Amino acid sequence: MLPQPNRLRTSTELRHVMRRGRRLGSPHLVLHVLTRPEPSAPRAGFVVGKVVGNSVQRHRVARQLRHLVAARLGVLPPTTDLVVRALAGAHGADVAGELGSLLDRAGLHA
Repeated sequence: MLPQPNRLRTSTELRHVMRRGRRLGSPHLVLHVLTRPEPSAPRAGFVVGKVVGNSVQRHRVARQLRHLVAARLGVLPPTTDLVVRALAGAHGADVAGELGSLLDRAGLHA
């Protein structure tokens, strides 16, 4: 689990990042990145809908994504907000490779 200061918790926060942030896509993931004016801590949120699969598959993908982002929190700029959205087929895909590629493309080298 992500530490409390590193979480985007409400749907309003997630929606704000998704609507105003820069969007980068891959076959199974979409990354939304927004830079905040005030530095505090990098924050992340995850959207894994029913299109990914059943409950077990969705939660497995969400846990994978949380683990991957938590490992990269130390190198992310403190003004960064991320939302990682899983698409159909994310279960069973190489989400680690795709997330790393998306972060590189966003200039958030991890």
